[in-house]
Amino acid sequence: MTATAPHPTIHVHTPDPSDVAARVTVTIADHIAHVRLTRADKMNAVDPAMAEAVVAAGQSLMAADVRAVVISGEGRSFCAGLDVASFAAFAGGDPAARILPRSHDDANLMQEVCLVWRRVPVPVIAALHGVAYGAGLQLALGADIRIAHPDTKLAIMEMKWGLVPDMGGMVILPGLIRSDVLRRMTYTAEAVAAPQAQALGLVTELADDPLAAAMALAGQIAARSPSAIRAAKRLIALAESGAHRADVLMAESVEQAALIGRPHQMEQISANLSGRAPVFKG
Repeated sequence: MTATAPHPTIHVHTPDPSDVAARVTVTIADHIAHVRLTRADKMNAVDPAMAEAVVAAGQSLMAADVRAVVISGEGRSFCAGLDVASFAAFAGGDPAARILPRSHDDANLMQEVCLVWRRVPVPVIAALHGVAYGAGLQLALGADIRIAHPDTKLAIMEMKWGLVPDMGGMVILPGLIRSDVLRRMTYTAEAVAAPQAQALGLVTELADDPLAAAMALAGQIAARSPSAIRAAKRLIALAESGAHRADVLMAESVEQAALIGRPHQMEQISANLSGRAPVFKG
């Protein structure tokens, strides 16, 4: 595609499938999916192939037999942000033609890197270390819970490159941190250490081994009623969406009615009364 092409599309620069496959791995054990960013030589920076791979990983878990998901990054950092050099080929094209089309429901590809994890029907936990900058932070924001090493640095980094956050972060950030904090972090692109990020609301908890802590928490969640956990994620999402009070109250009742007396709830009750771990089927 040249700079004079009249109607460029977001499909022109589709990454090679082998590049996509090399960026992310997904393993499932004991109903827990572990999604690893595997571009360690680039600190897991997001290039087009990484974006495709992250979204594909999330999509692969939509109907999988999993009860929790953990996202981590190999190497020195969770994710250093956008691989700016990899997007240089876009400089001569029409930005609007690339990023305005909605390719993933209400989002484009880059926004879905974050939002796909909100669409995954089970809890998602991000294990952060090193840095989570720009695109990396927005990817982490897609998780329900973020566990970080105390030395982790986080930043809304886009202003460093003369850009604004545009990967779904603005859907989630206003619900996590105060407006003045969001504005300062966005305007300055300054990094904050994980303890400060926890105080601000960006990080859920700190751990010297965030991956081990994330896997342990995923195991705890996986031991709960799968149907109740999924219902809780749906309900929280609705409540956070700004839905009308009456709609949230009705959703509470609808979700609860679908759980009461069903096999998962009955097994939870039986296990509680017997003092044993529940065994959920289906």
